[in-house]
Amino acid sequence: MTDDLHSLLLFYRDAGADAVLEEKPVNRFEKPAAKPPAPVNAAATAPAPDSPATAKAPEIYAAVPDEAQVARAREAASQAASMEELKVLLEMFDGCNLKFTAKSLVFGDGNPKADLMVIGEAPGREEDLQGLPFVGRSGQLLDRMLKAIGRDRTSTYITNVIPWRPPGNRTPTPHETEICRPFIERHIELVAPKVILALGGPATKATTGATQGIMRLRGNWGVHVTPSGTRIPVMATLHPAYLLRNPAHKRLAWRDFLAVKMKLAELAG
Repeated sequence: MTDDLHSLLLFYRDAGADAVLEEKPVNRFEKPAAKPPAPVNAAATAPAPDSPATAKAPEIYAAVPDEAQVARAREAASQAASMEELKVLLEMFDGCNLKFTAKSLVFGDGNPKADLMVIGEAPGREEDLQGLPFVGRSGQLLDRMLKAIGRDRTSTYITNVIPWRPPGNRTPTPHETEICRPFIERHIELVAPKVILALGGPATKATTGATQGIMRLRGNWGVHVTPSGTRIPVMATLHPAYLLRNPAHKRLAWRDFLAVKMKLAELAG
């Protein structure tokens, strides 16, 4: 039994259940106590069915991802004629359950007219608090790596595939990614970068449709095709959060960043 409880707690932690909702534990499997019989004259003293005393409070549910929400996202994203409109549409969109657990919409940061667009997977805790992408430890490393190739946030645009922080920093589900995909596709189309730098496997797969792991994808050029048919080269590289845990692999990411620098110089010339 102890092992089962420990496994259950680990499952809740990995699923993002990182907060206690009630002070005392509740046994949901316990049979509720029987209600006492109503008094004989209850009908005479009970309030009318439609009175405020018997009216139920409206129930609020978090959005459950389904195909209808994916269709809604496509329709909403297609209506955005500018970055400002896309942000407003995302703020209004309620079809992704991640919105209800996040503090902020993390839209983007940097120069929206830049020729380099950097795309990660999803915001973390610091990003959710500040409403900006890559501002925590991973963001600080990203800034240093961009600086090493002569870039900063005035010459780069940074965003994520998922604009809301998943609870407990868990991995977004495939369906959550599909709901957000139309928005990142429209985001890319509006920025119209010459090159995309995808940080990590999920961002690479979302922008190129690749299925291999990041260690096979990194260092290789892929292609993102916008809804209007424009083809944009995508360089897959290791996510800064991974590099913080595996600093020996920074040399691999450095090669990827150099390849991006050379590609941009080639396209500019």
